[in-house]
Amino acid sequence: MKTDISFLQLSILTLLGGATIIGFYAGRLANRINLPKIIGYMALGIILGPSILNIFEQGVIQQLSFVLEIGLGFVAFTIGSELSLASLKRMGPAIVSIILAESLMAFFLVAVAMYAITRDLPLSIIFGAMAPATAPAGTVAVIQEYKAKGNLTKTLYAVVGFDDGMAVVIYGFAAAIAKTLLIRESHPVTTNILSTLGAPMVEITLSLILGGVIGIVFSKLVAKLHHSRDILILIFGVVLLATGLSIRWHLSFILSNMMVGFVLSNNQPEAVIRRVRTPLNQIMPLVFLLFFCLAGTHLEISVLTTIGGLSVAYITGRSAGKFGGAYLGACLGRVEKKIKKYLGFALLSQAGVAIGLSLIVMNEFSQLSVKYNLPHAKIIGVSVLTTITATCIFFEIIGPILTKFALTKAGEISIQKTE
Repeated sequence: MKTDISFLQLSILTLLGGATIIGFYAGRLANRINLPKIIGYMALGIILGPSILNIFEQGVIQQLSFVLEIGLGFVAFTIGSELSLASLKRMGPAIVSIILAESLMAFFLVAVAMYAITRDLPLSIIFGAMAPATAPAGTVAVIQEYKAKGNLTKTLYAVVGFDDGMAVVIYGFAAAIAKTLLIRESHPVTTNILSTLGAPMVEITLSLILGGVIGIVFSKLVAKLHHSRDILILIFGVVLLATGLSIRWHLSFILSNMMVGFVLSNNQPEAVIRRVRTPLNQIMPLVFLLFFCLAGTHLEISVLTTIGGLSVAYITGRSAGKFGGAYLGACLGRVEKKIKKYLGFALLSQAGVAIGLSLIVMNEFSQLSVKYNLPHAKIIGVSVLTTITATCIFFEIIGPILTKFALTKAGEISIQKTE
């Protein structure tokens, strides 16, 4: 039962400080019972958020939204810095086949499952478009916490790095088709769908260009630095710059920051890259703590009782798509056996990008409802936001656990718990 103690009127700095200290010990507690630390961080966020204590009430959560954006920016930069062209060339077409197979199969199976339940094609298409996104933060947090190394780990970095790009592309096309179908329900006049299909490709291209430009400048500047503290200051500034400009220009800050790291990884010698990773690895535990604690405050447990069959269909379809698609893509790419067997387990985490897309759906389809007098469009927006928010609770809990399981079974992390 939700308890509201927001009358305490604690300042945002007090809340952040308290959450950081308690979150540190919550992570250690989770680690002691053989769970990734981020499970403890998220559990604390759920307790402190509107679901239970409401210490982090909605107004506070909105004011702290920039922390989530910065956190995702750091995660994207970290992923990009792990993606070297030499490694991708060694993996060859296998990575492409895996990303395409698991993304498209997740889209297709969720869309089919939703249509079987609702017989609502626009709704089913939009739900399908939510499925490909994989939360990189959870995966990267587990990899770094347990210091995972190996071919499965490298494959994971590549797949989760490009997954969100695929998700944005798929959503752009799916939304254009769904909107056209909805408008035709009450306005049978032929709608030009081609004019809207180019928008996602423009966003992707401009995001990569922005990240590339910033990455080139960053690489030249950081190559002249040698002290960790100086490098950390520069990293922090670059991540904020890429994130801020992307948001201002309505681009993908995940792709922009990933491109910054990618340019660094392929533009500088290994010695410079190691100098960048050293301070980055020191600050990432704090980034993960704040990110997942605040992410937990967004997840309201009460919505779990309102979604019924839609959530079951979404979870089932997405899980089957990720497992089946990853296995199919790995077989087509002829990768080693352990990647075929365990990659799908590590692709279930879902949070930031999916929730962000669902908020976009809610906003765009509400506007569509008003503009064309389409109550159906508003129903789709509400259904998608509610279901995705609820299912992300499940995926963000089970995802890191299965990621650890996969990396352990593949022999790429130690069985010892970290402190």
